[in-house]
Amino acid sequence: MSNAKSVAAALIIMALSAGLALADNVENNWNEFLHYTKIGRFDLAKGYAQALIESEPNALELLDLAQANPHGHILLKKAGKNSYEPELAQLATEVLKIIEKGRFIRRSEPKIIAEEIRRLTTTARGRVTAVKRLADAGEYAIPYMLDALLDDSRQEEWPNIIWALPQIGQAAIRPLAASLQMDNTAVKAEAIKALGKIAYPQSRPYLKFIVEKDTSGQLGQLSAQSIKQIDTSAARLSAAQLFFSLGQDYYYHSASLAPAQDADFANIWFWDSTLKRLIREKVDKEYFNELMAMRCCEWALKADPEFGKAIGLWLAAFFKAESTGLDMPEYFGSTHASPAVYATTAGPEYLHQALARALKDKNAYVALGAVEALATTAGEKSLLYRLDLTQPLIDALSFDDKAVRYSAAIAIAAAGPKRRFAERSLVVKNLTEALQQTPTQNNQASANPVNWDQQMTDSYALRAATVMLKLAQTQNRVIDLSDAKDTLIEATKDTRPQIQTLSGQILAHLESPDAQRAIAAMALSENNSKPIRISAFNSLAVSAKLNANLLDEATIDHIYLLVGSQQADPQLRGAAAIAYGALNLPSKKVKDLILDQARS
Repeated sequence: MSNAKSVAAALIIMALSAGLALADNVENNWNEFLHYTKIGRFDLAKGYAQALIESEPNALELLDLAQANPHGHILLKKAGKNSYEPELAQLATEVLKIIEKGRFIRRSEPKIIAEEIRRLTTTARGRVTAVKRLADAGEYAIPYMLDALLDDSRQEEWPNIIWALPQIGQAAIRPLAASLQMDNTAVKAEAIKALGKIAYPQSRPYLKFIVEKDTSGQLGQLSAQSIKQIDTSAARLSAAQLFFSLGQDYYYHSASLAPAQDADFANIWFWDSTLKRLIREKVDKEYFNELMAMRCCEWALKADPEFGKAIGLWLAAFFKAESTGLDMPEYFGSTHASPAVYATTAGPEYLHQALARALKDKNAYVALGAVEALATTAGEKSLLYRLDLTQPLIDALSFDDKAVRYSAAIAIAAAGPKRRFAERSLVVKNLTEALQQTPTQNNQASANPVNWDQQMTDSYALRAATVMLKLAQTQNRVIDLSDAKDTLIEATKDTRPQIQTLSGQILAHLESPDAQRAIAAMALSENNSKPIRISAFNSLAVSAKLNANLLDEATIDHIYLLVGSQQADPQLRGAAAIAYGALNLPSKKVKDLILDQARS
């Protein structure tokens, strides 16, 4: 029995020794890595860094080592930016990620936060330590602090929590702002006072909203006082204006609004009226700013439903979020519509706002979304809308991105403008470019939001040709298609049947010998399919009716031979006959045709 106890004791000692050795190994690798990095022996430093990473150290333990050696932590950060030693830089970056993981675990762990909140109401020393750690927890501390303030059984803790609340700092603002939707007046008042003491500008719109909407007067006065602590000039601005300004700051990724860097996600805070507590939604950092810009715009409209500028910014932010290619956040819900749906229902005024912003920012994705929505819903007056001193859709005709230019030209052409404008020649220029582009040419465009594969290239060509035909058929006097003649003639030889057919139909409306002869050549070419040739003969008939005969004798003779041939396909022969008749040729030609078929 004594032998069994001895063996068990030995095993326990061995396990404890192994644990201590592992801990020593982490600390040793950390210290040796820093030492050899400091003296420039990067070959040895890399070995210890690799060993440190492969040991899969506890993130909290590594954080403690970093915090105990601030100079070493600074050295580690410098090593992570060493462009002369890329391998060392990569290893240092990996170590930094582990440390940041430890920092996140420590500051977001509910159990630790709850302990620190209770420690506020202990000794003076414990109070100081607790508030520092809660400040490190940042936004994650706020829900638990508010939970305590809403719990009547913890009243003895309230004074210390209220004292600590503003000391969390800027990180507390987003959750505190969301909590202003609670119906507990006393706790809401403390949140208002804390925002004033934190004194960051991003709190202003939320406080001004209470000033404007509070019916009791008490919270409105407190909010007004908090605004004065932050910015006395904000009192003159409406909540809608302040929300719009904050939304723009988010839209343009103001550094002061950036989410915490120690996690690969960001938090958006909501007040749950059923649970009566703050909840957070994790979202990707890639579109966090855009989502917050949208929320600010929504609050601007809640503050003032007539504040239309918020709609334009909201649309731009939604398109910008979509451009990341990420799924929309879970709080949107499965039935949330796409930005294109909202854009087409928003109306031209707000779309022009979004478009003007996108053109100024050179954001092709947002610009294209706005232009396509305008093309779907707007008429001439709406498309040529003037915003301040500019006409956004007209400006889009000269934008760097091809897709935006082409879509703008298609939109204007589809509206059939009746009033002349200086840039009308750019409409034709962009339409002809769209008609003759190839996938290779389009993929040379940098930062293009459109995947210029064959399908997309064909789509733009088809859309351009379709609106050009509409312009031709309606005899539009503003958009002169004669500048597109050479491109259209070349397109009659295109390998895409639809483009060939449409090009012939457009050319039929141009009063030009070259245009009519190109149609005839397409009709007579045996390399073309029967449907294309029949369509071309139909277009030739239209051209002849509108512009009379502009063909040379050789072409006429060629058509004559086809009409008179008994071996020709009946349908093709019939289409050629209609075109021949529409040419209204001298009687001798018709006499020859009659006599050639006579049997007596």
